[in-house]
Amino acid sequence: MGSTASILAMFLLLEAQLCRGRMLPSNPAFVRRDFVLDGSPFLFNGFNAYWMMNVASDPGRRHKVSDVFREASAAGLTVCRTWAFGDGGDRALQISPGVYDERVFQGLDFVIYEARKYGIRLILSFVNNFNDFGGKAQYVEWARNAGAQASGDDDFYTNPLTKDYYKNHVRRVVTRLNTITRVAYKEEPTIMAWELINEPRCQTDYSGKTLNGWVQEMATFVKSIDNNHLLEIGMEGFYGASIPQREQLNPGFQVGTDFITNNLVKEIDFATIHAYPDMWLPGKSEDEKMEFTDGWIRNHYEDARNILKKPLVIAEFGKSNKYGLEERDMYMRDVYRDIYRYARSGGAMSGSMVWHVMAEGMDEYHDGYEIILSQSPSTAGIMSRQSHAMNALMSHNGVMMHDDVDGHHVKKSTLWNSLRWILMSS
Repeated sequence: MGSTASILAMFLLLEAQLCRGRMLPSNPAFVRRDFVLDGSPFLFNGFNAYWMMNVASDPGRRHKVSDVFREASAAGLTVCRTWAFGDGGDRALQISPGVYDERVFQGLDFVIYEARKYGIRLILSFVNNFNDFGGKAQYVEWARNAGAQASGDDDFYTNPLTKDYYKNHVRRVVTRLNTITRVAYKEEPTIMAWELINEPRCQTDYSGKTLNGWVQEMATFVKSIDNNHLLEIGMEGFYGASIPQREQLNPGFQVGTDFITNNLVKEIDFATIHAYPDMWLPGKSEDEKMEFTDGWIRNHYEDARNILKKPLVIAEFGKSNKYGLEERDMYMRDVYRDIYRYARSGGAMSGSMVWHVMAEGMDEYHDGYEIILSQSPSTAGIMSRQSHAMNALMSHNGVMMHDDVDGHHVKKSTLWNSLRWILMSS
């Protein structure tokens, strides 16, 4: 066992060096539908860092962005999800409809530039469902102030003026010319995907039909101006009425989305889910929460593979720091084990992004789920091992999410039969 461990440790060290500090090539390719990169499967381990544009808008604090990308790259993380919105209020990107703060936009320019430097691809979200950073409520308020008949936040999905405001924002972001790289965002391979809205909810229509109409319209619009990039909705994964028996898998409530119907929109390239059993299942035991999480991931994986026939990404998951470091690490190991197992078996699982990573000295962005890699070596080690595991599946002709790439069968690697203990015993 000791010699085997030494061999595996040497192997992981080699993988770490391959992952560490990589710049994207001078002419990088786009990640394509079915998560194909240069004709090969693309699997990843990633993270959320919603604050990046906001912090980078202050040149004196841009080193925080660089620090996180540097540490993330050293841990083998290759995808970051962050906001491309900030509507109204303090340090807003969009001050009022169609009026932008150039300093904040230049902050996003810097984020993209730094991500490319450290070999990390980005998922950029266009708007928030919630009031943080403005969200859909700000769009409704703007429309109402302009004389539109808009009363509730969910009018965001149906009011012609709010939809025009949203489309204008999408156009401004997608066609933006980066002031550092001089590359338009829609031509920038560092951007892996666009996200329509963070965690969409529609409490006035639990069927998911209102949201579905909006998704169809906006997905078509995004693809009409940018067909280079992947597109996803930003969903948490709640089921709706299209498959009634699936609704019982929801954590006891509805949010007005339909995981199946919404993600079947043809312009949507991959599906996402989030997992927050601590918030969704208050009062449940840790075992019950983990049982729910395992089932939540398993059922969405099966539906993505068998019904949607699209890749699946766990776009947010996390454990509140109030439960302690040991509990958080245990939760992350369990989630990572599920993700790795499904990615290895083929089908749909493509990767995950933990919520959320930040640098030291950013107390104003703490939400109880923050991970500071330099201060959490055990957590950083778990994340690094997952990165190396996913990278090895990809590097050694591991499993593609579908049975073939451009008609060529992708074989399963047997290498990781001898390595799976890493995640099981860490």
